Amino acid sequence: MRSHIKDASTLNVEWWKSSASGAQSDCVEIGVVSDNLVAIRDSKNPTGPALLFPPDALAALVGAVSRGELTL
Repeated sequence: MRSHIKDASTLNVEWWKSSASGAQSDCVEIGVVSDNLVAIRDSKNPTGPALLFPPDALAALVGAVSRGELTL
């Protein structure tokens, strides 16, 4: 399975971002590609790359971020 796509605008998905992001433009957007694949892209660069995750892997990533387990 691919882990990314170079041009997110080529995906036939409806993109959305968190309601907490408001009118800010520095957000990530999520689109459901299929039952087994979710895409994430930078809202400022809709024709840029998107990361592709199985839904359970995305849930694990979000959980790790929420718990502060990932550091730079």
